[in-house]
Order: sequence, then structure tokens, then C-alpha cells
Amino acid sequence: MQQLRSHEIRLRVPFHDLDPMDVVWHGNYLKYFDMARFALFREAGIDLYRYSREKGCLFPVIRTRTKHILPLKYDDAFICRAEIREAAIKIVIDFEIRRIADGQVCARGRGEQVAVKLPEMETLYEIPGDVRRALGF
Repeated sequence: MQQLRSHEIRLRVPFHDLDPMDVVWHGNYLKYFDMARFALFREAGIDLYRYSREKGCLFPVIRTRTKHILPLKYDDAFICRAEIREAAIKIVIDFEIRRIADGQVCARGRGEQVAVKLPEMETLYEIPGDVRRALGF
């Protein structure tokens, strides 16, 4: 069985991420997922910004979903885990946010990305080989 590449980051909820109900605004969970996604790519040796400039290929997010389970609150320390599930035709990453204090899962999500060739903005129907290999596929 293939070992899936994953990465965890540790964060703490800042005041400016709260909504009027004093919980993390729902849109900020996507920000946390994105921070974990970029860290996972970086750990795999891929700088997405540099890759787009040098290879002329972007990896836009085409679909996201989030299940909110328990709200994060001000100053909660948490772990956001990103795990690559697929990287052939599209890149699929599963996410989990877990509060450090009690281990409770607060949110789960998934993001999907495709490869797009610049400057034509042409969708490629497979992830470039160097990226697939770096991600373990």
C-alpha cells in the first residue's frame, strides 16, 4: 500500500479571524487549509509561485468542501493536517483541523486542483510528472 504524503502545521487563532459570534469565521478555515497545503508542497520541494514562473503552469483550486464540526475560538491552538489523496489527473488534498488542548476535530475538508498551462490558460488533463513524483504518485 502506498504511503500518502502529509504535513501538519500548528497555528493559534488570532482575534482578527473571529466573527461577531466570537468563533472563527467559516471562510478562515479555507485560509488554514491553504497554509497547510502550501507547507505540504514546500516540504515536497515544490514552491508553487516559483513553479508557475519557471514552468508556466498553475494549479488553481477548482473545488473545495468543508465540514464544520466544532468551532475554533480566540487563542485556540490547533493543528491543520493536509494529506495528498490523488495527484494524477488532479491533485486532491484532504484536510483536518484538530484542537491541541483536547484533540477534538473541529473541521474536515477537501480541495481539488488541476494543472493549467500559461499563457494559454489551457487546462491540462494530467498533473506534470515532476509534480506527481514530488508528491509521491
